Amino acid sequence: MRTLDEKLNLLRRRIAGRKIRIMILGLGSVGAYLLDYLLSMADDGVEVCVAGRNEEKMVSDVNIVRVASLIRGQNRTDVKVRAGVDFNDVSALAGCIRDYEPDIIVNSSRAYSGLKYGSISWKNVRAYGIWAPLAIRYVKNIMAAYEQAGSNAIVINTSYSDAVIPWMKSAGMLYPDFGSGNLNHLIPRLKFAVAKEYGITDYWNIDVTYATSHFHDVVISKEGQAEQVEQLIDIRYDGRQLTPDMEKIFAACKIPMPVDAKRNMMNASSNFEIICGILSAVRDKKRIKLHCPGVFGEIGGYPVVLDGTGDAVRAFIDETHFDLELMRKKNRQSIYLDGIASVENGMLIYTDELIEKCGKAFGVSLMKHVEFDEIEAAAQFLIAEIIERDGGKQAGVNG
Repeated sequence: MRTLDEKLNLLRRRIAGRKIRIMILGLGSVGAYLLDYLLSMADDGVEVCVAGRNEEKMVSDVNIVRVASLIRGQNRTDVKVRAGVDFNDVSALAGCIRDYEPDIIVNSSRAYSGLKYGSISWKNVRAYGIWAPLAIRYVKNIMAAYEQAGSNAIVINTSYSDAVIPWMKSAGMLYPDFGSGNLNHLIPRLKFAVAKEYGITDYWNIDVTYATSHFHDVVISKEGQAEQVEQLIDIRYDGRQLTPDMEKIFAACKIPMPVDAKRNMMNASSNFEIICGILSAVRDKKRIKLHCPGVFGEIGGYPVVLDGTGDAVRAFIDETHFDLELMRKKNRQSIYLDGIASVENGMLIYTDELIEKCGKAFGVSLMKHVEFDEIEAAAQFLIAEIIERDGGKQAGVNG
């Protein structure tokens, strides 16, 4: 597998004289929002291919985005549709990737569509990690197809990358380069809260460096508190460090949000931010800081820098304020509260606390660990025994 640095520099050389090719796998609400954002760039140096199973739905969704974008005078981007792609079929996926030869691949597919898993798990067990086998179900096929196709594309994964990407890495598989969402969703809330506290009007210039997992994104965003766990966070404005009362800042991060598919604006925006960061580093030779879960196959979420200012593009976890071992420790502490004790040797290990909670909430005996070759069976168990049982249905599909 090529390193991320190698892929970034290969992309820099490859795009001379041709358009950058972005492939979106899965055109649900995340993929559709992302397509809209990409077309709104008005960038004639980009083309997009969307791939999925249902041609009629994809063509319809693509058409409305293309027309709406051109009404705004923004659309300069060619869009192709590749239908009949089954995410359970590695060979079909490989053919799709091989034919299009994308530079960037975004996986926005979901193994169980139309359901926000957190609507079931958060209110019952206060943990999201239970769904890791569902989150990895399609992306492991995508990466197997990626290898089969001999691709060198940069891959962005959308679903629970805090555990999914390191799980794949620990199994010796090729794995996505970036995860989108989760930690990234909390950064804007923090900027808004800090700006209000200090009377800062250009809140976008507040610089946040933060390392934590999905659990703290959720608990701070939903409840405005950090579960009494000290957070690894540095906040600066105009070159000086700010030291606000973080309990007060976290409380202000609890802001009303929709609970339907409109929430996926954030996840699509996370994908868009990573793509823009890649383009800025590769094409414009800029230095960009992102916050991503699962980057470099690490458990949890980290600040990562894409530095395109030199002759070669470099990507690395930002240790300006915190060293890597401390960030790893904090992420493991956070993701434990999300129900994941460890990810190692191709195995995901649930916490004893999550197993006990699932027994009480759902009346099921959750397995202690999931081997890589047991992912499909574990996913089917979660669907049949939790999602599709009456308790799961009563929990609703929003959250």
